[in-house]
Amino acid sequence: MQLLNGIYDTAILLYALSLLFYFSDCLKRNPGGKRLGSGLLVAVGLLQAVGLAIRFSQEEGLPIFTPYDFLFWFSFSIVLTSLAIAFTRGAEFTILLLSVAGFSVFLLNRVWLTAKDHTLQSWGAVHGWLVTHIILANLSFAALTLGTVFAIMYLFLHTRLKNKRWNDRIRRLPSLEVLDKYTYYSVLAGAPLLLVSLVVAGISIVAEGRLLLFQDLKVLTTLIGLGIYIIYLILKWSGRRSGVDMARWAVVGYGFIILNFLLNSWSKFHGWSGE
Repeated sequence: MQLLNGIYDTAILLYALSLLFYFSDCLKRNPGGKRLGSGLLVAVGLLQAVGLAIRFSQEEGLPIFTPYDFLFWFSFSIVLTSLAIAFTRGAEFTILLLSVAGFSVFLLNRVWLTAKDHTLQSWGAVHGWLVTHIILANLSFAALTLGTVFAIMYLFLHTRLKNKRWNDRIRRLPSLEVLDKYTYYSVLAGAPLLLVSLVVAGISIVAEGRLLLFQDLKVLTTLIGLGIYIIYLILKWSGRRSGVDMARWAVVGYGFIILNFLLNSWSKFHGWSGE
């Protein structure tokens, strides 16, 4: 446990430094800072991978059955996503915003939760379904987070262009068309993953005979969030809404995803003991 704490604390420190270097590059072109930020991000990913490997050894299986582990995997997914786009043109601001999200989750997870909080490992009869649900949900959240980052960048850039406020940072951002397209692709990846994860969760609940869980408030907020993303896709395919409207739909949908996770504390859906 002491080794894990050391790994996590080192990773948090390196993540913070990476954020600072990317922030300095976004404020004013700083290729050296960008390279250092990318290198530190690689180190963070490696440390997180080592931490997950140790947890895998301790649990003798995939460590995903607590909110702590779920958020750790989410942060790790964000780091991998950031590294995947790190060397593409105009990715600095995207990586900065992704890193803010990933670092915030990693830090709050380290401060507020432990690996023993609210374990779901008691879903013995549907263990495989539960693993599938959690993995799909995690991938979905990572994709939708990326889409939200692009949507926020779209709204920011649109406002700056509308007010004719140009500077070097604005010129470094991708075009509105590119940001709109990347938002769409991210939602197109994340929404179906979320839908399938919910279907798998529903099957798990039915198999366990816990039908009352379908009346949980968390189910309602999840369905609302998914519904917003479905509406987003329908409107996008119809071509009847502006890019600004579509970006706003994407941000609102993500707001319900965040609300959905915050409801864990009051929800029985992810807190029942299986007894």
